[in-house]
Amino acid sequence: MTERISDAEHAVMEVLWDKSPLTAQEVAERVPAERGWSANTVKTLLGRLLAKDVIAHQEEGRRYLYRPLVERGDYVAGESRKLMDRLFGGRLTPLVAHLAERDAITDQDIAEIEALLKDLKS
Repeated sequence: MTERISDAEHAVMEVLWDKSPLTAQEVAERVPAERGWSANTVKTLLGRLLAKDVIAHQEEGRRYLYRPLVERGDYVAGESRKLMDRLFGGRLTPLVAHLAERDAITDQDIAEIEALLKDLKS
């Protein structure tokens, strides 16, 4: 994936990652209501995502069914890598240290990280 997905486009992608294929109307119905988007707004976002080659569509009668071409896990991995590269020189430790210094890590987070590290060492 070469082009960045905007926050608005990401909301549409989350809907399609959750369930697909969907029509534009079905996507619009599943986008969180607090967004207040019309079906036309969703269609515009779907068009942008098609242009970025992150979703595809197929005709079914007079409507289109949309589905993601990028897996959610792959997208998250790429965005995580970009964040670490851009802000922390590609290293995880400074990211975790930054979060810890800002009290953004809970005791539950620490326990989960310790368990993950233990599993990785095994």
